[in-house]
Amino acid sequence: MSPISRTTRAALAASVVALTMVVATACGPDNSDPAGAQTATPTAAATTPGKPGAAPIKLPTAEELKTWKFEDWDKWAQQNVITPAVKGFWDLKKILEAKPSKPKPPAQPTGQPTAQPSSAAPAQPTTQPPAQPATQPPAGDNGNDPLPKVVDAKAVPHPYAKNFHVNGKIFSQHEDGNYYECSGTVVSDPAHPGKSNLVWTASHCVHGGKGAGYYKNLMFAPAFNSNGVLSGGKQATLAQAEPYGEWSMTDAIASPQWPAEADHKTGGPWSQYDFAIVRVENPNGGDKSLEETVGGSVPVWFNAPRDQLTSVSDYGYPADAPFDGMELEHCDGGKPVRLSMDVKRPPMLTIGCNMTPGDSGGGWFATKDGKQVLVSDVSIGDGTWEAGPYLDDVAAKAMDYFSKKKK
Repeated sequence: MSPISRTTRAALAASVVALTMVVATACGPDNSDPAGAQTATPTAAATTPGKPGAAPIKLPTAEELKTWKFEDWDKWAQQNVITPAVKGFWDLKKILEAKPSKPKPPAQPTGQPTAQPSSAAPAQPTTQPPAQPATQPPAGDNGNDPLPKVVDAKAVPHPYAKNFHVNGKIFSQHEDGNYYECSGTVVSDPAHPGKSNLVWTASHCVHGGKGAGYYKNLMFAPAFNSNGVLSGGKQATLAQAEPYGEWSMTDAIASPQWPAEADHKTGGPWSQYDFAIVRVENPNGGDKSLEETVGGSVPVWFNAPRDQLTSVSDYGYPADAPFDGMELEHCDGGKPVRLSMDVKRPPMLTIGCNMTPGDSGGGWFATKDGKQVLVSDVSIGDGTWEAGPYLDDVAAKAMDYFSKKKK
């Protein structure tokens, strides 16, 4: 199905004002050292507004974050709280007005990849990093490979098969008052097998970066437009487009590097940790989980050996032209190459893909032991390639904490 333009989408949004809509609503760190990291030297001080009265803590380096215990993550998380979406806040007009969110790549996203000619020398660290784990580039390597060839996105056919219902759209309201859209994936909760309420996405989809806080009215709509009722400029009610309703986000954890360092409009070293986990609640009330509702979840494969990632696909709802945000698209990118802005951090996974903003936070899928697993999320791209964070021990520690955290 060919996508409609953003202009057509805007016209559709305007026409919605005259419609009677059925809306699916949600019912029913400047910081002190954390325990276990007292000797840590912070790379930057997070200024994110937090819970009143919470003791501030310092942000250690990425390597030191890997040693954080539950109590350390909990101290940091208390500085970063979210406000759930207001009941009945989202309607079809706001959703159609939502703008896609995606940081632009830095001017030289790879510090110039080794196979790309340039008059400028590749960016190098000012000091030689210590011995690195296997996820780091070898000594003398700037952590970059030649950029991949573009791969054309393909739309998932309607109606979506049941296994695609773990994909959905994320909506938020930023400090500028405007509405924004991203993508996300229902992931498995290790502490609550079969009953997950967790969604994986990008940090930039839920948090404004350094000096800011979490966005407002955060909401996840799983299997959005899975039946194609809004495709090709067609008109429908919001309830028809959202088969499982709107799951308000009640809690979130962005990677600690994001609120400490990030410019949410531009890619940089923080993009190498551009991931977030959010918890949602059932819009109808009750104890039925998101995983039980959509019929499944995707396990996260942390520290996946790069040589085993031979066939990776990313999914999302691109919303800038030539796409319109109504279709779940995917790029089958094959084996990802590496992309680094900071060689002291794990190089990002990078594949060819022509998807546009709106797909941010969408899941990257691979196969492990014959089953689909999530290995990254969409972070940055330029319309010919996309890169997502390599999910190392920092991401694994964040999941372990967030899964065990009391609701």
